[in-house]
Amino acid sequence: MNRKHTISVLVNNQPGVLQRVSGLFGRRGFNIESITVGESEEKGLSRMVIVTTGDDNTLEQISKQLYKLIDVIKVVDLSANPMVARELALIKVSAEPSARPEILGIVETFRAAVVDIGPNSLIVQVVGDSDKIDAMTELLKPYGIKELSRTGVTAMIRGAVK
Repeated sequence: MNRKHTISVLVNNQPGVLQRVSGLFGRRGFNIESITVGESEEKGLSRMVIVTTGDDNTLEQISKQLYKLIDVIKVVDLSANPMVARELALIKVSAEPSARPEILGIVETFRAAVVDIGPNSLIVQVVGDSDKIDAMTELLKPYGIKELSRTGVTAMIRGAVK
């Protein structure tokens, strides 16, 4: 059964690692829905958080293939455990002064923030799980979304340190 998987991949922070990891997905016909990369808690190592869709067999194949890459240190299926997942989005929405109170009501409901105000637009910042960002985007569409930028998911397993 296909479902979303959130995978954490600890890698050496070297040029070309992102290209090799994403190339592996492409060659195997696996889609990357989102990927975030940044420094980890260990000097010289970066953590990639990748969201992909597939069955358990597909996930096992992805994991085995990742471990064949020389710079991959550790692969963890975060979605197999209770996890905290967040994404950030910046949404530039058309906002004539007369429509602003309605838009600000949506922003407040989603505990989002207005981070820029222009003569005819607002930029809204929203942080949360992907469903929250999707829902807010849908509610802002009728006002006219001029631009949308999403970070992709970052995640951690909840609770005790392993």
